[in-house]
Amino acid sequence: MDQIFNFFNQPFFAIIGGFSTLLVILGILYRIACWSFCIVPVAIRFGIAIYKREVAIFADDKAFGDLEECLTNSKIFKKRNIVLIRDGSLEKAKTKTVFLVDWTSFGSKIDKIFALRKNEQTAIVIYAKPGSIPQDQMNIIANQINVIVVNFKGRLLNDISTLLITTSYDNN
Repeated sequence: MDQIFNFFNQPFFAIIGGFSTLLVILGILYRIACWSFCIVPVAIRFGIAIYKREVAIFADDKAFGDLEECLTNSKIFKKRNIVLIRDGSLEKAKTKTVFLVDWTSFGSKIDKIFALRKNEQTAIVIYAKPGSIPQDQMNIIANQINVIVVNFKGRLLNDISTLLITTSYDNN
């Protein structure tokens, strides 16, 4: 057994061990830097987006209840950040940064909703049943920035979360 220990006590193995230790330390520092410059800013941005942003839901009362329940049951969105926009009160949505549109209730007013956006950083999610949006309207929607058409409630949360990350939050 002493022969094995003596063999690995050679200067060559001490140099290789020191070099390996240096590589491991540099690798750990590199991973810390990657987390600091890549993951942490996205996490902070997403946290601010969820905490401060308000979701304006354009829907009738029944659809609003379903969509609000979907958002609040996820435990991601707070009920105080969700606002119902009825047919007569479209102007209330001007200050909101995320629009969730129920196509059945507000599909005929989609042009007015696009006009309400402060800028292209206002995200719009259109919740529609498959095939309910005519092709000419889909072409108009496809040319808009930060607009998503969703037909499943499970995708709804994912797409809103993605839009919260990709659009910036402006305090003004």
